[in-house]
Amino acid sequence: KYRRCCATYESASLRMFRLGRTDTIRSASNASASFVKSFDDPSKQNLEKLDLMEKAVKAHRSYTNMAISGQAIDRHLLGLKLQAAEEKLSVPAIFRDPAYAKALHYHLSTSQVPSKTDCVMCFGPVVPDGYGFCYNPMEDHINFAVSSFNSCKETDAGDLASAVEEALLDLRRLLEQTPRSKL
Repeated sequence: KYRRCCATYESASLRMFRLGRTDTIRSASNASASFVKSFDDPSKQNLEKLDLMEKAVKAHRSYTNMAISGQAIDRHLLGLKLQAAEEKLSVPAIFRDPAYAKALHYHLSTSQVPSKTDCVMCFGPVVPDGYGFCYNPMEDHINFAVSSFNSCKETDAGDLASAVEEALLDLRRLLEQTPRSKL
């Protein structure tokens, strides 16, 4: 429906730090955008799509590792903003920049809620024109819960759920049709 990348929040646990809560895994990256665009490009061969998928997974894993080790940007920036407010300083220019506001307008808020129990958990979107997307990977399937506000004409949780199902089926076909050597 949207056919574009958006600011995406994926929760990263900071439990390894005393009083640590969460930070943001910014899932959208140049690597993930290149991979997704390759599906609509008839000139891309399956092996090239797999290579792009591998790069996207590595980029995501790298940023996830940065986030859980306290090296993401969101909580650091929030800390600077709160410190400026606490010390009654003027808010630094970065926090007034429209790009900063756009980067924090999470059209997609996601989180894995792993459980050994076959259950579905859900949470709402964090912005009025966004989606909440909760997932629970099980051994032989994944439970998904997608939500959006009915008051927003631009979002439809059912449409997003259908698009995700279609994308997962596309990925399965790609992986089944493109065996890679194990060397």
